[in-house]
Amino acid sequence: METTDAALDDHDHGDAYCATCPCRDTLDLVGSKWTVLVIGRLQEHPHRFGELRRAVPGITQKMLTQTLRRLERDGLVHRHVLVEHRPPSVEYSLTELGETISAPLEAIRIWSEDHLPHVRAARADFDERADTTSS
Repeated sequence: METTDAALDDHDHGDAYCATCPCRDTLDLVGSKWTVLVIGRLQEHPHRFGELRRAVPGITQKMLTQTLRRLERDGLVHRHVLVEHRPPSVEYSLTELGETISAPLEAIRIWSEDHLPHVRAARADFDERADTTSS
C-alpha cells in the first residue's frame, strides 16, 4: 500500500522508504545544511532575521528566507512580529516540535565537525585511486 497525504492521519507514521510518502519532504528539509545550521542557532535563543543571517555565515538572504518559511510551514519555527519596535521587526524561535529535532540535528553537526579529518582523508585516497586508474 502506498502512503499519501490522504492516507496519513494523526495516528499514522510515514515510511521514508516508500517512494510516494510525504515524509520524504520532511526528510529533505531536516537533511538540509541550512536547516541544521538555522535550527542550531535558534536552539540557543530566539533571533531576529538580521541577527540570524549574521549567525549563519554563508547563507544568503534569499536562502535564509526560504529556509525559515519552510520551517515555519512545517511547524518547526515560530515567526513573531515585534510590533512594539519601530519599524516593526520579526523574531524567530523554535516551536515545541522544532525543539524535538534540535538535538538530533546538533548530533549530526557535531559528527560532521568531529569526523571532517577522516572524510577529507577518505576523499583524498579516493581521488588518488581515481587518478591512477584513469591514466
